[in-house]
Amino acid sequence: MTHPLVPQIIEIANPIAEALSLEVVGVVFHTNQSPPVLRVDIRNPVQDTSLDDCERMSRALETSLDATGVIPDAYVLEISSPGISRHLSSDREFISFKGFTVLVNTSEPYEGKSEWRGKLIKRDDASVYLNQKGRAFAIPRPLITRVQLEEKE
Repeated sequence: MTHPLVPQIIEIANPIAEALSLEVVGVVFHTNQSPPVLRVDIRNPVQDTSLDDCERMSRALETSLDATGVIPDAYVLEISSPGISRHLSSDREFISFKGFTVLVNTSEPYEGKSEWRGKLIKRDDASVYLNQKGRAFAIPRPLITRVQLEEKE
């Protein structure tokens, strides 16, 4: 379940990332730790995400979060790159990773399976389309809980 502050944090983080020519690809606030950990995954759309990208984002985001007071208590800010085994969410990612092997998880079995593996064809408003051994099939988006790049290509 997403922490209620995450949408506000994303609203603050997106313009900062954009100004730094970066993209926010995920935000998780782990409040079950002491102090809580705010993890923000970023991506450099032009080249591999570098340590410098993470440092620049960390400094800028920390300053803005502290100024707004959206997180009132002490917390740890982690900025990182999601790496290759990441969850796909944006239209841009679905276009960029067309032809890559993905794992699709569903909330309930679809055609008898809750996990699907195949080459990504595309995503539209209704479905995610995969190619599995030459056979194309569509998995309805309302059933999908996660689409992730497979680690081994």
